[in-house]
Amino acid sequence: MKPEPITLPLDAPLTEAARLMRDQEIGGVLITQDGMLCGLLTDRDIVVRAVAEGRDLTGTRLADVCSAGIVTVGPDDGTDTALRLMLDRAVRRLPVVEDGRLVGVVSIGDLTSDRDEPTALTGAGWIPPKL
Repeated sequence: MKPEPITLPLDAPLTEAARLMRDQEIGGVLITQDGMLCGLLTDRDIVVRAVAEGRDLTGTRLADVCSAGIVTVGPDDGTDTALRLMLDRAVRRLPVVEDGRLVGVVSIGDLTSDRDEPTALTGAGWIPPKL
């Protein structure tokens, strides 16, 4: 788990999220309101829900394009639980929430790097094909 995940408030402009993702080299930002997790915005959300729809990127707020009702785990949930949720819900990141407050985020890479078996996800022993 990565403590202190990157967050932005629900009313932040979309362009702020895009710049933050670029500068931090991340693919998603957790959205909060009054310290409570309320959504997730990914780079794909920006493309599909803003750019493709022709929205005004400087005037669009995160509330207008972020995903709500995201699945979370608790700090005491095991890695198998988190990995199962990621596979079932087809997500690569899970916010870690305790008593309604965001305390971290776990990625599929975090979970797979802890396993002994090399997989394509961990990169261990995997060599990309030459094109």
